[in-house]
Amino acid sequence: MAEDPRLRRLDRRGFVRIASTSAGFAAVGGLTWLSGCARDDSLVGPDGEPLGARGGVPGPPGDGGGGGGGGGTTRNPLKIPATRSPSNLALDAAPASVDLGGGASSQVWAYNGQFPGPTLQARTGDDVSITLTNGLADETITHWHGMIVDDLNDGHPRFAIPNGGRRDYAFEVRDRARLNWYHPHPHGRTGEQVAMGLAGAFIIRDSDDDAVMSAIGGRELPLIIRDARFDKNDDIQYQAKRGGYEGNTPLVNGTIEAGFDADPAVYRLRILNGSNARIYRLALDNGDAFTLIGNDGGFLSGAVTVSELTISPAERLDVLVDLRGQQGNKVMLRDLNAGWDLLEFAVAEGTDAGSTSVTLPTLETLAGPARTREFSFDGMSRINGRQFEMDRIDFEVPAGDVERWIFTTNGNAPHPVHVHLDPFQIQSRTGGRGQVFPWEAGWKDTVLLEDGETVEILVRFSADPGTSGDGIYLMHCHKLEHEDMGMMLNFRIV
Repeated sequence: MAEDPRLRRLDRRGFVRIASTSAGFAAVGGLTWLSGCARDDSLVGPDGEPLGARGGVPGPPGDGGGGGGGGGTTRNPLKIPATRSPSNLALDAAPASVDLGGGASSQVWAYNGQFPGPTLQARTGDDVSITLTNGLADETITHWHGMIVDDLNDGHPRFAIPNGGRRDYAFEVRDRARLNWYHPHPHGRTGEQVAMGLAGAFIIRDSDDDAVMSAIGGRELPLIIRDARFDKNDDIQYQAKRGGYEGNTPLVNGTIEAGFDADPAVYRLRILNGSNARIYRLALDNGDAFTLIGNDGGFLSGAVTVSELTISPAERLDVLVDLRGQQGNKVMLRDLNAGWDLLEFAVAEGTDAGSTSVTLPTLETLAGPARTREFSFDGMSRINGRQFEMDRIDFEVPAGDVERWIFTTNGNAPHPVHVHLDPFQIQSRTGGRGQVFPWEAGWKDTVLLEDGETVEILVRFSADPGTSGDGIYLMHCHKLEHEDMGMMLNFRIV
């Protein structure tokens, strides 16, 4: 792989010291600074035509992370997006110039000039009111990934707005505590718009979350991990590839070579894979384990100790990292797949704080499916042999019924499969890796299919998902280039 000229230039300027390969998010105003290979296939669109290449409970101490005090990290200080209420919020999607860390700037597309976008934070039962304005040349729409909302507010591509257009969202937060996120969803352009920078975290709090935050001592870090590729001007370069866009530079919260000055304490990491296609295998370089407490569907029914974690595009992880007893040490969060150093924790001197002993809620277990549906994800653009059509309803689901859905793939995987509206529970995986992993327990909204795998889920859709709309939702591969090429179906709740 040819050397990215951006990395070469940054090294000469002494800003970063990158020694590995893949790329991601950047940052700009409104962010809090804290110390602390894809297949090169032809480029195609939905119908085979060429695609263009073109933060209730307080969050982290100090509204965004709070560091320990020592200035121990020599890497670029981790940036934390400012936390905003989603009530009466204006959200603008437009080009922006952002700081990647160390003084290097990049042209991206951003929400409110921030990259990642502001972290939205609400509690179960809160009312959301957001006005989206499109400052992009192409049409866009924002999807509230993981949110239980009526289809008028879900961000379906049939509601995409043109340049200069606006769309008002209004809905009640019906989710239990979890990390969701928001990102564009215009058909045929989702991959480009996410890769260019349009994404942000959406944290939901409730009483269960309050108890966990109190037990651990209140330290929390939202981490959006992604990759990107850059042109000679240090700007993100997007080129749609059939196998999925992968970069050669990793970013965490829009920071290259990120470091964080931490206390000798327990930290809750809210991790989102914001990449278009890349899968990460996360571990700590000191050999310590994670305490896994949740995933994209919210809390698990009990904490699990794991030495590493796999996270595919759109999936989220809720883990505790114990830095007690690490005074004066540096601990690295690594991606074992690419061999990347993602985030360095430089642990200050001080008194140990926090606990990994948390009480998690009891979860409902789905059972007794009324029917079974089968979906084959084959190739890069079809489900059950069909490409997406905006106005076609592929199947109807009775509200309130438990259903068994079986996902299979036999070529050109992986496929991270995402279901809109309600979460599901994974029952089994056969073939391929042949097991359900600890981070796949409880409720989920995205599940990874590797090649040759069959995954069985149980799902039940809301009898009252909202107050209006036609009840039309999406299921699709969240490798965004596959989605853009048509690996997506419409279903209706009836």
